[in-house]
Amino acid sequence: MQTDVLIVGAGPTGLTLGIDLARRGVDALVVERAGGLFPGSRGKGIQPRTMEVFDDLGVLDAIRAAGGGYPAGMVWQDGERLHEHRIFDPAQATEDSPYAEPWMVPQWRTQEILFARLAELGGKVAFGREVVGLTQDEDGVTARCTAGESLRARYVVAADGGRSAVRRAVGIAMTGETVDPSPMLVADVRITGLDRDNWHIFPPRGEGDDFLAVCPLAGTEDFQVVARFPEGTSVDLSLEGIRKVVAARSHLAPEDVTELRWASDFRPRAALADRFRDGRVFLAGDAAHVHSPAGGQGLNTSVQDAYNLGWKLAAVLRDGAGEALLGTYEEERRPVAADMLGLSTGVHRGEVRRGEATRQLGLGYRESSLTAETREAPGAVRAGDRAPDGMLGGVRLFDAFRGPHWTVVAVGVEVAEVPGAVRVVRGRAQESYGSGVFLVRPDGYVGWAGDQAAGLSDYLGRFGVRRP
Repeated sequence: MQTDVLIVGAGPTGLTLGIDLARRGVDALVVERAGGLFPGSRGKGIQPRTMEVFDDLGVLDAIRAAGGGYPAGMVWQDGERLHEHRIFDPAQATEDSPYAEPWMVPQWRTQEILFARLAELGGKVAFGREVVGLTQDEDGVTARCTAGESLRARYVVAADGGRSAVRRAVGIAMTGETVDPSPMLVADVRITGLDRDNWHIFPPRGEGDDFLAVCPLAGTEDFQVVARFPEGTSVDLSLEGIRKVVAARSHLAPEDVTELRWASDFRPRAALADRFRDGRVFLAGDAAHVHSPAGGQGLNTSVQDAYNLGWKLAAVLRDGAGEALLGTYEEERRPVAADMLGLSTGVHRGEVRRGEATRQLGLGYRESSLTAETREAPGAVRAGDRAPDGMLGGVRLFDAFRGPHWTVVAVGVEVAEVPGAVRVVRGRAQESYGSGVFLVRPDGYVGWAGDQAAGLSDYLGRFGVRRP
């Protein structure tokens, strides 16, 4: 079997990349060693920047319908409510940032939505195919599966998680640390006797005890249980084991946990791949960086890896852009992943609040070799920054950006003819942008900015976007 891009792993990373390539007309195949999609709620927090990505990919309405906002935390002691507290620093939606706070959707549901969108675009997922080895040559990659099957692709993307077989096959090491040596339980259960208006937190009762948190999962009847155990504990993932933990650490009775739907244990760690690329093989998502779940950065950083890589692969495979463009994936995404790892670890250890940084709206690529800021006096929005939403000339900018194209935002400046593949939005004034010409990349970041349009066409030509 041959394809342009082989994506190994059908989690949020692999499915997002599959969607982005499918809408660009790139032949891609997603393979997944399991027999179906991941069944648990693990990565349940979708940050505002990822909401913007999902807007562009055409799944935002489904994501919003499937989830809800985060409830306030409720601290309990001896069966009594002590006080509420906010899990996240508050934020208000604005015209330039319409999605202000995290949105809760269980990971299994997010993956169902992404899978449905991929199928709608004609994309394919092959379940039950485990990649166990790779061989590269100057023309492509041959991937070997457990059943003896071979898959041939021009490029391979490892989206197969923190224990990535593809990463090991190409010999890329990960450097990291244990964030917390204590094992953690995370489980999806049905519970009676607790309201769904709060994220219920049960602090340790005494020496040798540890915390329990029970969060209602938006859009479902389930609760997510998270519990921490002393170092060296063997975590019991059975229904009876979870009932014992809940009863021992809260006022609930064992029988109040009525059903176990999924459970897992882990030890929080932070690790970063030494490289994000080996020849024709790229690492994305947990295959490239492993986070503590605190702060909700893992899934979001992973989705944004795919969003960065998708348009670049398409530019090389379909538009004739030079292979050097693919080198900017690691250049741009590895520093972001390193920053987000530090943030996640800080939140886990109680050193950092869940606030502006965790929303990921301030991430950008000002130092990227793709970034060209040519104005003499740049304003608030600079080349390399996330392109804000807002109105210009009667058009909502996020509506203009939606899709696989480049977009020119011209504020108070006339722009001559541009390639047909580029959309132009014009207006006399825009508060967020100030004045000038802003070329917005397919992934929603300003690639080039100028006082006038001179140099715009030359910049676009680097990516195979030229006038007819």
